[in-house]
Amino acid sequence: MALRLADRWIWDSWYVWDGDTCHAFYLCASRGLVDPNRRHRYTNVGHAVSKDLTNWTVLPDALSPSDSPAFDSWTTWTGSTVKGDDGKWYMYYTGTSREDGGDVQSIGLAISDDLVTWQKTSKEALVRADSTWYEKLGQTNWPDEAWRDPWVYKSAQDNLWHMLVTARAKGEGRIKGVVGHATSKDMLNWNVVEPLSQPDQGFAQLEVFQYAEVDGVPLLIFCCGWRELDTSMLSAVGETDATYSLVCNKDLTDLDFRKAKPFLSNPVYAGRLVQNTKGEWFLLGFINLVDGEFVGEISDPIPVTATPQDGLIPRV
Repeated sequence: MALRLADRWIWDSWYVWDGDTCHAFYLCASRGLVDPNRRHRYTNVGHAVSKDLTNWTVLPDALSPSDSPAFDSWTTWTGSTVKGDDGKWYMYYTGTSREDGGDVQSIGLAISDDLVTWQKTSKEALVRADSTWYEKLGQTNWPDEAWRDPWVYKSAQDNLWHMLVTARAKGEGRIKGVVGHATSKDMLNWNVVEPLSQPDQGFAQLEVFQYAEVDGVPLLIFCCGWRELDTSMLSAVGETDATYSLVCNKDLTDLDFRKAKPFLSNPVYAGRLVQNTKGEWFLLGFINLVDGEFVGEISDPIPVTATPQDGLIPRV
């Protein structure tokens, strides 16, 4: 595997290039926990660098949970890293807190000059779910308040920063996964707005978004576990936790996740699209279950391309 740690499991990851060096950030937890299902509450954000997406050098961890009280006093979960207009690096990440039992997810920010040393901007969350549009904890029997996995990018369509978030729509029902949405002019002050998609499109939740234009095809990448699919999606995919692609408009209008397609030729979870310095696209994600056992390591880079008809496909 491209990135395996002898002492820790790795799962969700995200990537950014600085010159000819790719920086990987990833969730990690000690294998000393024995049961990998415990890893979600014992996370750090790890950090490694590579020139070729295959050979990685592990650096000191980037983030750990804060002391109480704080929005991230229990966990630091999945995020994204982007270079700001001021030349600094911004890492948006998910936090949960011990103060609310770890069931309310919210988004915070850390800033760095060099991608190595990070300073959290506040012990308060930067962006929270707005009950105008999004399900809050206790409104249904869903076990948590989903507001996580922020993917941040600047859109050439309106020159605003956009944040795509794992969220669930307000209202009744189970299949309510939507693209949570917030916008900003300055990367610090965010306006939470209505979701970019509608519920009842096959997924109870849509995890770990990424927007990218792969060989000219605009795509939304996300993942979902098979237990969170509706009947029609489950019959098409089977009992497989998968990364999906959805061919979309560049402004992310008219999203219909019923048209999303799983990437099953080389299955990884929480897949991320990474373009190397030659302009070639690859998918990297974590190896989830093999023969019922959790693996917890990042795959070798999978060569990919995209077509308007099929979305993400292997590149041969």
